[in-house]
Amino acid sequence: MSTDAGKSSDGDHTPPEKITLTLGESRELWVARDEETGVASQGTTRQEALENLDEAVAGYHGAGGPPTEEELREVGIDPDKNSSGELPDVLK
Repeated sequence: MSTDAGKSSDGDHTPPEKITLTLGESRELWVARDEETGVASQGTTRQEALENLDEAVAGYHGAGGPPTEEELREVGIDPDKNSSGELPDVLK
């Protein structure tokens, strides 16, 4: 994991610099939290929690794009039956 904060020279955001990593109350999931942004994520292993946090922090900083139709279907949304023609706020 990088120790540089902010954007790299190619515009990609680097992973969080200062994190908290704890075992959740259920003792089944690890919770990783970026202290700078307050963004948190989880995973079944410490490594997975850290990788998920890197992705979540990148999204917080604007990385990524709209979900694909396949991703929408994976979460139970049928793009063909989206009568409004717009994504729910949570997916924008």
